Amino acid sequence: MSHQTLAILDFGSQYTQLIARRVRELQVYCEIFPWDADQQTLEALQPKGFILSGGPTSVYDEGAPAIPNFVLNSGLPILGICYGMQALTQALGGVVAPSQSREYGLAQIDVVADNPLLDTSQQVWMSHGDRIETPPPGFVVLARSSNSPTAAMGDLARQRYGVQFHPEVHHTPGGKDILHRFAVDICGITPDWTPESIIQESIAAIREQVGGARVLTAVSGGVDSSVATALAHRAIGAQLTAVFVNNGLLRKGERQQVEDAFGGSLGSNLIVVDAVDTFLNNLRGVTDPEQKRKIIGETFIRIFETEANRLGEIPFLMQGTIYPDVVESASSGKAHTIKSHHNVGGLPEDIQFSLVEPLRYLFKDEVRAVGEALGLPASLVWRQPFPGPGLAVRCLGEITAERLTWLREADHIFTTELVQSGYLHNRGPDAPTQVAQAFAALLNVRSVGVMGDQRTYQQTIALRAVTSEDFMTADWAKLPADLLGHVANRIVNEVPGVNRVVYDITSKPPATIEWE
Repeated sequence: MSHQTLAILDFGSQYTQLIARRVRELQVYCEIFPWDADQQTLEALQPKGFILSGGPTSVYDEGAPAIPNFVLNSGLPILGICYGMQALTQALGGVVAPSQSREYGLAQIDVVADNPLLDTSQQVWMSHGDRIETPPPGFVVLARSSNSPTAAMGDLARQRYGVQFHPEVHHTPGGKDILHRFAVDICGITPDWTPESIIQESIAAIREQVGGARVLTAVSGGVDSSVATALAHRAIGAQLTAVFVNNGLLRKGERQQVEDAFGGSLGSNLIVVDAVDTFLNNLRGVTDPEQKRKIIGETFIRIFETEANRLGEIPFLMQGTIYPDVVESASSGKAHTIKSHHNVGGLPEDIQFSLVEPLRYLFKDEVRAVGEALGLPASLVWRQPFPGPGLAVRCLGEITAERLTWLREADHIFTTELVQSGYLHNRGPDAPTQVAQAFAALLNVRSVGVMGDQRTYQQTIALRAVTSEDFMTADWAKLPADLLGHVANRIVNEVPGVNRVVYDITSKPPATIEWE
């Protein structure tokens, strides 16, 4: 990576990805590493500074994560956030102690010393049970709150800073400015992480990796695989062959939409493989979501291998893997596996391809920005997110052709009504939409109902609609009751096998957006 960068050390915070997103929004490149990443790995990035994330533990707990010595000895600027601030305090000889009253939620901080990080008193978001009693030698208090005598601190000579609050969340309105001051003013990074630079670097990286070899690209019609394919087509042209697998787990009309897109704007040859029976046979009787993902991942790979052998020697497979896929599929001791993504955690060990993943370090909104810069149509760039395993992870319980048909029809009714009522569309980021993602899930739950004076014992559909800026956090969409009632009425009347519809009102976290 030719850009000047920041390294973010993850101490287990639910907001670590959000820190990275806010920094990237400043056009500053950064990467996330576990708090105990080895020195060689971090130094290979040649960072210009470090951000230490928050975390769920206390610094005085046995085995609590600590800042690596080489980070402290690097001489580079450091910004500790919440737990990161407390770890910095403990490592440098200050005193951290439990707060008499836990500070959680909105707070007002008052700046009490001139400094390059905080320019004014402001509202912030607090979430901590410990606080700094005595800053380390060389540090001065920069800001206070009613419950934190050291709400922010700094060693201005050595460019080390700590904030007790979370500048990365939207509840801290001035947080983006704070991160800008650290990244650009204190670390001296030139903001040059732009869609245009990403395209140039991606094209160069693809050409360097594959040389003159042929590449198979796995496409689904989603924005990630479409942007990856468009990048590869620009980089290597005729060396690229696109393969779309109809796995029977698609939304209504999806196959035709993919064929139309690749026959038009993407300008790439498309091979369509019908593998519905293969996938359904492999998934027969499987109910565990992780097992579903791994089966789907391996089945995809085996089909791509078959196509590659049929077409001749093709050593590379391109996927639309993005950064959250990688982070959420982490299975080390530093992060819990939330769910395996079929193109990350579901790949078989004996895969015959070398993987090409030009979007591996991009967040979803960065992928969309790159897609727009490549000239892809808005209908493709702003298409509804769809998981790689498709309807398999929205069909809870066993996967059957009949259950998929019910789910597909219910999902189509829901999303069509949202589009027609103006709550959902694909026209771009500035359109007045209220819903970032919406879909139906078929639950593994049957309940008693009554239709035509007769008892029924049928399936339940859950409707899910969320608002979100980055898909790392999300809130349930407050759709009108009349609209939800109309959708529910259509589903139970038009979809055989369904007699009950519920609406999911859970945010992310604690839930994920998808059900499995």
